[in-house]
Amino acid sequence: MAHNPVESFPIIAITSGEPAGIGPDIILTALNEQTFSARLIILADPELLKERALALGITADIQTLNKPGDAKAHKQGTISVLPIQMAKKATAGTLDIANSAYVLETLKQAGEGCIRKEFDAIVTPPVHKGILCETGVHFSGHTEFFQAQCQSPHVVMMLATEAMKVALVTTHLPLKDVSAAITEQSISLVVKALNQDLQEKFGVAQPKILVCGLNPHAGEDGHLGREEIDVIIPTLNKLRQEGLNLIGPLPADTLFTPKYLNDADCALAMYHDQGLPVLKYSGFGNAVNITLGLPIIRTSVDHGTAIDLAGTGKANNGSLKVAIQHAINMANNAKKFSK
Repeated sequence: MAHNPVESFPIIAITSGEPAGIGPDIILTALNEQTFSARLIILADPELLKERALALGITADIQTLNKPGDAKAHKQGTISVLPIQMAKKATAGTLDIANSAYVLETLKQAGEGCIRKEFDAIVTPPVHKGILCETGVHFSGHTEFFQAQCQSPHVVMMLATEAMKVALVTTHLPLKDVSAAITEQSISLVVKALNQDLQEKFGVAQPKILVCGLNPHAGEDGHLGREEIDVIIPTLNKLRQEGLNLIGPLPADTLFTPKYLNDADCALAMYHDQGLPVLKYSGFGNAVNITLGLPIIRTSVDHGTAIDLAGTGKANNGSLKVAIQHAINMANNAKKFSK
């Protein structure tokens, strides 16, 4: 099969994550083990990667770029870096507030590069929210950072494995607040953004979306709660009239079975712990976090900074590899859709 010329390979920006965590480790090991059909650019301090490679016993060809357009197709063992200098040398396993501005700068430059079309997608290893917030800057997460940077009115959190995709109507809310947050507006915004990005970024012409009910047994005709009758069903019916292919609301305890999942493109859960435990059980360490509803493509790993594993060589890079591959696939699909 003929391959696309290198010039058509998407340019993927990869931020370095928390420098004291496993972000540098998984970048180095993933790019040292595998060749990706893309031009991969690490936004990082080159010295951080060189020192971590030495600690891990990795021989990597670390090349510094002047601009994104200088990037060549990735090949195993080659690390192309767009340099951003840290304020202080990082020590694996030891957080340092002095480098918080550096972490935020990598995200800022990645987002700006995507907005300027210098990058086709962003992949983000984990950051440490606590150390970032200690600077006085409120940092609630990558999702909110890029939402603000792109001035996007609404974004959707999706996690994906090879077997399933799960998106969320609400994300990090206390369980007692979820019911009030399930409204016609919130469901409609999420479903429309999800449907659009499945078309534009995943190449699904007519997405089929499974929708969870909120209550056990999807409310059992109102006996176990009325949110389905009062809000969810009427909203889904309106969206169906607009041409969307929505199945449900279905009981969450039966939706996540092959009978339904094998014939659908995505499941939509009403709250965080309704859908994500199933997905993480089936694919933790090989799942990817995807932000939908942005004008740019952003994927991320499904785990945290694992400060205690930094520099030990024990960090699992599986999720990063999946996040990179998803970013490549989504960038290629977006290019096809725009033609």
